[in-house]
Amino acid sequence: MTKSNIAQLGEPVLREIAQPIYDVICPDIQRLAQTMLLILEESAGVGLAAPQIFESKRIIIVASKPTKRYPYAPEMSATVMINPEFIQLSNEVQKDWEGCLSIPGIRALVPRYKFIRVTYTDLIGQRFKVDFKGFVARVFQHEFDHLNGLVYLDRVESNQDIVSEQLYLKLIADIK
Repeated sequence: MTKSNIAQLGEPVLREIAQPIYDVICPDIQRLAQTMLLILEESAGVGLAAPQIFESKRIIIVASKPTKRYPYAPEMSATVMINPEFIQLSNEVQKDWEGCLSIPGIRALVPRYKFIRVTYTDLIGQRFKVDFKGFVARVFQHEFDHLNGLVYLDRVESNQDIVSEQLYLKLIADIK
């Protein structure tokens, strides 16, 4: 499977509620996670959810790193999160730019919680509770939405907050 196999907007799997995973050490789940890691690396993305590769399962990867699209992103090792959940740690929300491997060519300003607490299970069955802020919190919430049949465009407050990728790259270049 390659990045060309990423579900695109309009595919029914992107609108489904993903199924919980009960056996994290099952070989199929381990293979799914490895496939997701490879696709994420190949695509230079900062996150990926299983529904994006046509697997309606509750597994995401968050892998923050500076890229052409996100030059100020902090470094974070790729983290596989199974059956993730989160709560906001404050009501503080910030609008910032997002894009999606399933919706190429456009970017949008999306409001997200700035501070969240995440719980998840890793690939060997250990439970974790971690606090995320800023960009990493944004990536997590974006991927979490995929598990609930949502895409980032569902969160946009105004159509005027949607731009082409070409304009977005110009806008962030002008910030430097």
